[in-house]
Amino acid sequence: MSWLVIFLILLLNFWAAGHALMYKRDPRAAWGWIVTCLLIPTIGPVLYFMLGINRIKTKAKKLKMEPLVSGGDISGRSFENISPKAFLDFQQTPDLIGMDNISRTISNRALLNGNDVKVLFNGNQAFPEMLEEIEKAERYVYLATYIFETNKTGKKFVAALSRARKRGVDVKVMLDGIGEYYSWPRAGSYLKKADVPFVRFLPPRFIPLSPFLNLRNHRKMLIIDDETGFTGGMNIGDRHLVDAKGLTGVKDIQFKFQGPINTQMKEVFMEDWAFCKGLNYPSRSGPSSVRSYGSAVCRTITIGPNQDLDKLRMLYTGMVSQARKSIFIMTPYFLPSQELVGALQVAALKGLDINIVLPAENNLRFVHWATQNMLWEILQYGVKVYYQPPPFDHSKLFLMDDMYSLIGSANMDPRSLRLNFEMMVEVYSRDLANTLCNHFQDRIKRSRQVSLADVDSRSMPVRLRDSLCWLFTPYL
Repeated sequence: MSWLVIFLILLLNFWAAGHALMYKRDPRAAWGWIVTCLLIPTIGPVLYFMLGINRIKTKAKKLKMEPLVSGGDISGRSFENISPKAFLDFQQTPDLIGMDNISRTISNRALLNGNDVKVLFNGNQAFPEMLEEIEKAERYVYLATYIFETNKTGKKFVAALSRARKRGVDVKVMLDGIGEYYSWPRAGSYLKKADVPFVRFLPPRFIPLSPFLNLRNHRKMLIIDDETGFTGGMNIGDRHLVDAKGLTGVKDIQFKFQGPINTQMKEVFMEDWAFCKGLNYPSRSGPSSVRSYGSAVCRTITIGPNQDLDKLRMLYTGMVSQARKSIFIMTPYFLPSQELVGALQVAALKGLDINIVLPAENNLRFVHWATQNMLWEILQYGVKVYYQPPPFDHSKLFLMDDMYSLIGSANMDPRSLRLNFEMMVEVYSRDLANTLCNHFQDRIKRSRQVSLADVDSRSMPVRLRDSLCWLFTPYL
């Protein structure tokens, strides 16, 4: 009997190690799991079974989870059907067709023109507009957020959603199962009392332990009556209310969209809603019938550990390779993939003006320390890095060549690149790019530039700390 137990344990260890060897795409992750499975009998394979196997992808296949297509045929060049004004702008942008080919193939969605994009800084500007649009809703209100605090701001949203529900508006709210625990009492209890329909995305289960604890829905969106929508990196809560002097609170940017792009955002929401409900996904829609509001050309791009795995990494890397003049990046968490690091190095060697703005004081210190350990890789090639002063800035922005903006919920870290469900919107608009460029310049003026000498002069204890945090980069 003892020999049989030993044989079964060895079989389990080698099965788990073989599975990691066959199905893990990242060599570092594969090596880590293989070593864990072989050197820690029983426990290693159990950990791999619980945390290492991507069951979301399997479950997605069972639910027939396929990327939906909006805005008509995507087989041809998207720019052939856009407005004359937008086309004139795009003719001045080098390699525009290459940019479109990259993101169209990655997203499986067409570009939609006729959109207006408004920039809302912090909750002070964003929350009043979001609440006002909820009050005006006539047909539906769909809200998804990672964190829904139950403080003063959160209660305002619950009350507005409840009033919309009583008016006969179709209201749906999606909360992340882990993000909901950032506030207590949980938002779900308030929504339930207010008779507002809601679902929890992969709620945690501890008995038996859920294998999905590490896979979160980080998307933030509010879509109202097809024609108005909001997205960005902002959660709902008092934390995003910044005082008049800009000294307290969490800074962030939200974007208000009016136009056809909201039909794509709606489809993303309905995919997630159906996933939470265990339903089949909606059928694909045809071209949008929403009227034109402006000249911005937009497209949604979904990211997640299902069929959308690695799309954001490919998109960032591809767009950096297409840049011809400048790249501006603002993110709270900067732990890029090696492919993206290489693309930034090459772009800098080509003479592009590359600026990366990071928070000087991070709410996750271990991420900040890990970032310090890798900055030399880009600083040595001329990439400019800035630390902006407190309060903590949660904004996620990617700006390229005074024309292209990529905005949404994703950070530049392994969690957003591989683990989280995220939604981004790419916008071709010189007006938006000009607004965001001015914002970047304002933040850079207030920031401290980081030099290669600063990174190299860290003391040995600090280097060891930063290196240790960097070692766990795939799991941060």
